[in-house]
Amino acid sequence: MGNYAAVDLGASSGRVMVGEVAPGSMKLDQVHRFANVPVRAAGTLHWDILGLYRGVLDGLRAAGGGLTSVGIDSWAVDYGLLDGSGALLGNPVHYRDGRTGGIPAEDHYATTGLQHLSFTTVYQLAAAAGSPQLEVAEKLLLIPDLIAYWLTGSVGAEATNASTTGLFDVTTGTWAWELIEKAGLPARLFPPIRRPGDSLGATLPDVLDTPVPVVAVGSHDTASAVVGVPARDERFAYISCGTWSLVGLELDAPILTEASRLANFTNEGGVDGTIRYLRNVMGLWLLQESLRTWELDDAALPDLLRQAAAEPAFGAIVDPDDDVFLPPGDMPARIAALCGRTGQPQPASRAAVVRCILDSLALAYRRTLRRAQELSGREVDVVHIVGGGARNALLCQLTADACGLPVEAGPVEAAALGNVLVQARAAGDVGPDLASLRALLRSTQHIVRYTPHPNPAAWASAERRLAP
Repeated sequence: MGNYAAVDLGASSGRVMVGEVAPGSMKLDQVHRFANVPVRAAGTLHWDILGLYRGVLDGLRAAGGGLTSVGIDSWAVDYGLLDGSGALLGNPVHYRDGRTGGIPAEDHYATTGLQHLSFTTVYQLAAAAGSPQLEVAEKLLLIPDLIAYWLTGSVGAEATNASTTGLFDVTTGTWAWELIEKAGLPARLFPPIRRPGDSLGATLPDVLDTPVPVVAVGSHDTASAVVGVPARDERFAYISCGTWSLVGLELDAPILTEASRLANFTNEGGVDGTIRYLRNVMGLWLLQESLRTWELDDAALPDLLRQAAAEPAFGAIVDPDDDVFLPPGDMPARIAALCGRTGQPQPASRAAVVRCILDSLALAYRRTLRRAQELSGREVDVVHIVGGGARNALLCQLTADACGLPVEAGPVEAAALGNVLVQARAAGDVGPDLASLRALLRSTQHIVRYTPHPNPAAWASAERRLAP
């Protein structure tokens, strides 16, 4: 039996969870939760990385003694730069900052397999070209690698997160050195690649009184979340649903066809050399920002969802991936404005706004999963929703209805569970393959099944309203 600390950093909060794993059992407890609040300074939106690190330290210390190991996962693309002494050169810039908006896209799909997103690491680096920080930097560390460096003093780049940078060769699993050179970036910035399960060393004396091993996990939170999908076989789709929704399939090899590129699908690295073949959908960000605009907290959401369920279906729908929704701000006003521009009635109440968001997300999931199956040749029998969206019963039911497939919702803490399971496997506490990890999840985690209420004509009609 082992006790494993999962540091799970999300776009709005961080958690330190401790998972107790033994043969046939798994228990997960939250020992510390802390806010992740970005800071705008001199016109630039930054992550408060030292505040996050303080939260990590508080959580690890609250976990007490007896930890077997620690693993770290977080969001992708953002990074910190270190100078030659190992000091951080400024706070990492937030991917929602507007600095990459004017950077032209380049097509390196055959190498990176990535969909075009304006805030990908390669475009952030292009925006930083010529800056004093980049000129003197010796190493670039993505967020989980930066936290691991402060915990252990060890420098490296975990593969699943490195695969999101636009500077990684998805076919070889290494840095794409030709692209790095073409981008005018010094090779010294890019540290050695590490794989899930690799040892990163032990915590330093100023971290914990007793050294604890730190282990590489799927450090992109979606990579850990996909490990945390309780699938029975390969015929599944997943929606890792939080601030973003990552919608796709788990494959053995990337899909690098021209059709895949044009459809804007991404091939990101997964645990055990798998490929997360997916598209980013804006996700619950629209709902989170609406609640913030209305000055409501999560306690108000159950009543809003009950009211939204009584609203007419498809009263108004939007494309949740429209660029207008990317920055923080008044999301209900933006939704109303977009409805007006597309000749639809504007949602007349908060419940109508919520129904618009959830109908729109379910439509986005429907078309994304249909296209993923077409491009990959992989048919699926079930959709797994993991992450915070698994709690949203209305969204789960709408997704089942939209896709015409059963939805299995849960676990909510899929990223933390996947993080823990990779650590436990490295320690020999669980079986050797993903199937073994997922079997343990099915036997220990709460999962809710939603049966579809098919009405394909209504969903197809709504989808046509959003066609260009």
